[in-house]
Amino acid sequence: MPDEPLATPLQFLKGVGPRKAVDLHRAGLDTIEDLLYRLPFRYEDRSRMRPITSLSPGSRAAVIGEIRTAHLARTRRRGFMIFHAVVADASGSVRCTWFNQAFLRDILKAHVQVVIFGEVKLDSSGLHFLNPEYELVGERPDGEEAQSIAGLHTGRIVPFYEKAGCVTPNMHRGLVRAALLRLPPSLPDLLPADLRTRLGLASRREAIEASHFPPNDESVDDLNAFRTPAQQRLIFEEFFLFQVGHAWRRRTAASEVKSFVPVVNGRIRESAARVLPFRLTSGQRQALKEIVDDMCRSSPMHRLLQGDVGAGKTIVALIAAVVAMENGLQAAFMAPTELLATQHYANIARLLGSSRFRVELLTGSSAGHARRAVHANIQRGTTHMIVGTHTLVQDALTFHRLGFVIIDEQHRFGVEQRGALRAKGLRPDVLLMTATPIPRTLALTDYSELDVSKISDLPPGRKRIQTHVVAEPRRDDVYRLIREQVDAGGQAYVIYPLVEESEKIDLKSATEMAAHLQADVFPSYRVALLHGRMKPDAKARAMQAFAAGLVHILVSTTVVEVGVDVANARVIVVEHAERFGLSQLHQLRGRVGRGPWASHCVLLHQVPWTDDARQRLKAMADTQDGFVIAERDLELRGPGDFFGTRQSGLPTLRTGDLVRDRDVMEAAHREARHLVDGGALPADLQHFVEKGWLGQFGLIEVG
Repeated sequence: MPDEPLATPLQFLKGVGPRKAVDLHRAGLDTIEDLLYRLPFRYEDRSRMRPITSLSPGSRAAVIGEIRTAHLARTRRRGFMIFHAVVADASGSVRCTWFNQAFLRDILKAHVQVVIFGEVKLDSSGLHFLNPEYELVGERPDGEEAQSIAGLHTGRIVPFYEKAGCVTPNMHRGLVRAALLRLPPSLPDLLPADLRTRLGLASRREAIEASHFPPNDESVDDLNAFRTPAQQRLIFEEFFLFQVGHAWRRRTAASEVKSFVPVVNGRIRESAARVLPFRLTSGQRQALKEIVDDMCRSSPMHRLLQGDVGAGKTIVALIAAVVAMENGLQAAFMAPTELLATQHYANIARLLGSSRFRVELLTGSSAGHARRAVHANIQRGTTHMIVGTHTLVQDALTFHRLGFVIIDEQHRFGVEQRGALRAKGLRPDVLLMTATPIPRTLALTDYSELDVSKISDLPPGRKRIQTHVVAEPRRDDVYRLIREQVDAGGQAYVIYPLVEESEKIDLKSATEMAAHLQADVFPSYRVALLHGRMKPDAKARAMQAFAAGLVHILVSTTVVEVGVDVANARVIVVEHAERFGLSQLHQLRGRVGRGPWASHCVLLHQVPWTDDARQRLKAMADTQDGFVIAERDLELRGPGDFFGTRQSGLPTLRTGDLVRDRDVMEAAHREARHLVDGGALPADLQHFVEKGWLGQFGLIEVG
């Protein structure tokens, strides 16, 4: 049911002209609800008036007094004017100065009572306020609305809002107060009444009011930490509605019926066992059991397989694909880059070489004749498994009987791409894989509709990678380490953030440094270059030469970040490591340590470096647990940048913060699942889930 008072467009709010309406729209504010659910980002206590004689330089203070003198002074600078006023109370007086605000001569006149708030400055003439906030005291405009809007900027705990074009903080406060005046004493509430009572939540109307204009006895520290009861109520409301939608969609998906339900028998187990090149770890066996159990259910599987770098997710996914193919279904394996897709194809083709299953590769660089042949084989069903990039969803590709979909490093694909591949089958089982561990908070958002399997252990024989944080002046020590490892029979990666030098960014480039390393630093070793702008054939040749041991040092950009597996690589040096995110550094570190030898990851940073960079690199040196690193990365960078992309399906939030409010999200998740598992939703909540949920949270319907 639409909420009429809150649905009112802002253009009908007093004080919103055409220009303000445009700027508010650009900030995502179109209705009164949008305005009131955009909470202040900061609060300042201006409620306690100070005697003027108690002021000290550098402090922020509010004083109340009478204007003794006021005048506008012109300066020698053309068009530049200064307005001066002296404000006095019973204890003394203080100067106030405003630059280029000539209109103040018509407002701040002698003998007028005024509240002044701002930072106290000290110059050769003594203490003064520079460009302070002000508010008149005494006579105020007539009318209820004018009375209510007066007293918003001083003499109270004052809210501050994100900038919206020409709308100043004072204007924003006035618009919020005017919007609150339009609201009735109570508002419709999507939170069930028994839930509000049980959790002791304030009413919706009260929570909105107190979040914008809290009482003066409220703790400013609690307000700025978003921990007051009013703020927590609104944050919980948003998270609860988000989680109810996910829980309901999960329940709906569980009621779908697949076109074909696989079975597992002795023959299929034997076929899967023949593919295995080694004994699975306990973590791999548990994950495989969970996946195959899901595949044998009547509803389509939607599962996320998490595992740290090198945990062996691909072999688990391949065994599950063998189960599907033994049941007469086709499997599709989508990887984010041609390099990774080609490597997966080579490994899978080798493992399936003695089986009856045909596997083919399809990427953007597949030649026209070969592409048409692959299409025909897939459509006829003579190709059982197709490995490829996003080409699998972009091509007019028709499957014969697609029943199992694997999407590797799924966060690198948009929501629509992931859904498009799923839509090419008849309700296929879908397995998403990631080597980027997902923090619990994000698992409750982007992945809330998924079941999650986690491989926590690593294959036996893997040794801890020694991580070194090294400053630029010690570069020769790094080169010495590379020589030692190469002379011992190993290989090395050197990673740079750019392909070519940029005059604007002082970062070493891969192309320039590859030439320098070959000619000046390692002339007796073979150095090769790899980056994303190279043609596919050139990339494949460079990678194949490195994998075959024909190249000692591979200079690369982050194109090798995921999935590249060369067991003999024993050193990785990351140049300008201070510029990389924690999760990306962890992925890069995972390119070494894949063989039985001791391996090294060198994080080479410039000096000076920021506190944030120091924290990130220290975290890398302290732990190799990808889940610990992921939580720390989320705290430092926030959810929007966690994957380096905004396409992963994170919700658009108005009041909550996924890092700051993770405990509220946990509580909302529990309550939403409890409500949905209990049966039918209340009618108004059901209507919201069906009609408004996707739009409010900025999500995309797929597949």
